[in-house]
Amino acid sequence: MEESNGLGPELESFRQQWLSEVRTKRGEQSTQPQPRNSVPSASTAPPPPRKSMARRPSPAKSRKAPLAAEEEDEYLHGRSFDDGPEPSGNTIDGSVRMPPQRELVSALDHYEEAMEKEALGNMGDSLKLYRKAYRMDHGVHRRYREKHFPQHKQPQSAPTASSTQITSTDATSAGGDAPVVLPIKDLIASFAGLQIEAAPPETDGTPPAPCPLSCLPSELLVHIMQDVAALDVGDFARLSLVCKPLAYLVATEERTWRHVCLGARFGFAAMHRRWSKTVEWEALDEDDGPAGTTTEDAAATASLVPVPYASWRAMFRGRPRIRFNGCYISTVNYVRSGQASTNQATWGGAPIHIVTYYRYLRFFRDGTAISLLTTLEPTHVVHHLTGDLLRLHRDSDNAHAHLPSAAMQRAYKGRWRLSPGAGGDMDAEQAGPPRAEDDDEQLREGDVTVETEGVDPKYMFRMDLSLRTAGKAARNNKLVWRSFFSYNRLTDDWAEFTLKHDKAFFFSRVRSYGVGE
Repeated sequence: MEESNGLGPELESFRQQWLSEVRTKRGEQSTQPQPRNSVPSASTAPPPPRKSMARRPSPAKSRKAPLAAEEEDEYLHGRSFDDGPEPSGNTIDGSVRMPPQRELVSALDHYEEAMEKEALGNMGDSLKLYRKAYRMDHGVHRRYREKHFPQHKQPQSAPTASSTQITSTDATSAGGDAPVVLPIKDLIASFAGLQIEAAPPETDGTPPAPCPLSCLPSELLVHIMQDVAALDVGDFARLSLVCKPLAYLVATEERTWRHVCLGARFGFAAMHRRWSKTVEWEALDEDDGPAGTTTEDAAATASLVPVPYASWRAMFRGRPRIRFNGCYISTVNYVRSGQASTNQATWGGAPIHIVTYYRYLRFFRDGTAISLLTTLEPTHVVHHLTGDLLRLHRDSDNAHAHLPSAAMQRAYKGRWRLSPGAGGDMDAEQAGPPRAEDDDEQLREGDVTVETEGVDPKYMFRMDLSLRTAGKAARNNKLVWRSFFSYNRLTDDWAEFTLKHDKAFFFSRVRSYGVGE
């Protein structure tokens, strides 16, 4: 009892000392000034803690918005699908299981997700997310700009008249004449006498790193670059970024560009001017077979240099051609009215639905093609646009509906060809539906004709498209609609579809395709 009575005063003194320290710390915190960017609360009660959803922006989100396109339908541009296919989204019983999505908590999360949906062309979901984000925070667009595009302002003093005069005088005396900007042709010509030099040593006193290319003559470099172009013409063009001598060889070595243009891997030998297959991917009869030969096609290609194309490089870049290392995607959005519900109050009458669907076209080197119309986004489709998967789902009779490639059940076989141009001839079988006498657009070289299967074996679909260019960097990355027909094989009748909602196709490279089949 004595020990307990002795501990009581000590515990009480410890409590008093601890309380005094707590009061002192609270007083110091209350006397500290608040930061300038703090927002005063409307009530005295502190706001509830909010979870921080810090997340690194993806490259697609952190890029600045592209410039306004020339046409209304160019708000979507080609994408690159470098990642592999996503895991299966279907269960064994055939129901669809959507991939897991991240939890959206703050207004900024909804805004970022809305921008991602808008980039994919899904305007319906994007609009819903935008509305929800602005309901949560009407200034969410400023939060997004501050997060991804912060402005670093540097304090600048106002220049005086004397300092401006001194600066301009020093710049004129030190800089001399202004630098002359040479045209591209003259700039490339100035690289002619340069040699490949090894990189300087990283530190003083160490030998420079070896550079085997600097010891090779230009003749051997040309052979090496021809082998690179035979494997991937894109890598061959990117050699110009290594050094000035390689840039000169890439721009002026016509033998390499001639080999690329006349080849079938990337060039115009793989461009079919006449049908090479049937719509069902069967071989053509002897009477309907292609009349031209490889020699004749190569001679026709060679005759285009130097007129109308000044060089083989200009021909490869400017002449219309189909690309096989990806697919062409058309994103379509249209608005339709929904059914008004009597159980809930709706503002403005019936609800409005924004419908989004996609058209996919993939071309193959043998003259065949795959056409698909679906509501699935490109990330769930492009990796499955192969002939093997189409045959698998056609022959399985819905036995593989649980696979992620189940969308190929609605894909159609088809064939394609390029127009022979104004100097070519077209027989009656290739002429297609009747047209007006003054309609000679079908004779342009960049026109593409695609014929696919229909919903019924007695029908066939025919798409007339034209190769165009969207943007400044790439070429032949856009297919615009000219007409869309349905052909009845039994009655020999043509019916034209209206192109009210259909948009242009844009090319998207898919890494899993390689250089194409």
